Amino acid sequence: MIPSNTMNRATPYLFLAPAGIILIVALLYPVGYLSVASFFDWRMGKPFADSTFAGFGNYLWILQDPSFRESFMVTVVFASSVVVLEMLLGLGLALMLERPIRGMSVFRTIFILPMMIAPIVVGLIWRYMYNPQFGIINKTLKDWGFKSIPWLSSPKWALPSVIIADIWQWTPFIFILSLAALQSLPKSSLEAARIDGASEWQQIIYIKLPLMMPVLVVAGLLRMIDAFKVLEVIFIMTNGGPGLSTEILSLQIYKTAFVSWELGRAAALSNILLALVMMITLIMFIYTKVRDARLARARAAEENY
Repeated sequence: MIPSNTMNRATPYLFLAPAGIILIVALLYPVGYLSVASFFDWRMGKPFADSTFAGFGNYLWILQDPSFRESFMVTVVFASSVVVLEMLLGLGLALMLERPIRGMSVFRTIFILPMMIAPIVVGLIWRYMYNPQFGIINKTLKDWGFKSIPWLSSPKWALPSVIIADIWQWTPFIFILSLAALQSLPKSSLEAARIDGASEWQQIIYIKLPLMMPVLVVAGLLRMIDAFKVLEVIFIMTNGGPGLSTEILSLQIYKTAFVSWELGRAAALSNILLALVMMITLIMFIYTKVRDARLARARAAEENY
């Protein structure tokens, strides 16, 4: 008979076992398979067992490939641009709409609608809006007396056009988190600031933003991770063109695997992208641990005082 104390200690692990098995099968096995495949010269249509061992050849080819460096820079510019602009717009909207205004629930619902639309649909919507012949954006510019802009056919405008589409879709995500953070702020701090004569801007800069910073940092890191992985919107709108002006790493992985049929090189590219995402995730994890440690020390100091 199993002792009761041993059974009690094993109970949590028994409940976690199904989730752990699913995690191993659905996540760790594909990642491990991908890591192994990146060291082989594996091509589409050829069984993996017949592929030849290439060592670090795929990684060396990637590092020497000018298209990889171009795609990496496009990815960094795209991710940093959308995250900064979405943070500014989402936080600004949250600060504007935190007050109880008549019809505010309707405005909030409208603001979060883009986030609910499938990425492929978002790409199609903006592709039609950017159309040089019947797109609503160029038609509006002509009506106002301006020249039409080759949004998706010019290397100068293609990346900003994709950035605008991503901002339109994911600013509501930052807006929701920022609004939730604002509504959870301690009322006593804000009331004390008002009594001391602090203006609205002073309350935002010295009270609201510092208290919201943990939520804003996590939200920004989450958006950065997602921006590195975006594929559908850019694939539908530009397919990485013109040239390589909008070809981010995830799209280069897709083309390497399903256009060039170089599965080994695509696996190596995927591992590089996975390493970048893991670095961002590690930063978020370290920040969370440091923040929790600071809060624990602050609570301990208050109790001792």
